[in-house]
Amino acid sequence: MSIVDQLRENQTGMLYDLLFAVVWVAFVSFLFDFVFIDAPSWAFYMFMLAGIPAYFGFFFSLKVAKQQQRE
Repeated sequence: MSIVDQLRENQTGMLYDLLFAVVWVAFVSFLFDFVFIDAPSWAFYMFMLAGIPAYFGFFFSLKVAKQQQRE
């Protein structure tokens, strides 16, 4: 399987992944620039790392919701 085939097959999924990442980073950056101004830097990095389980939780719940809607 070539890279072009891989991109064609997973185009929308990759777009959703990128969109989630951009929104998550923008949201956390906003929080620490305007809300948690005096927070330590380790808290910022923990929030960024929290994006990993948030990503899987969001898309898992989306998958479950779509599956329940089909039934």
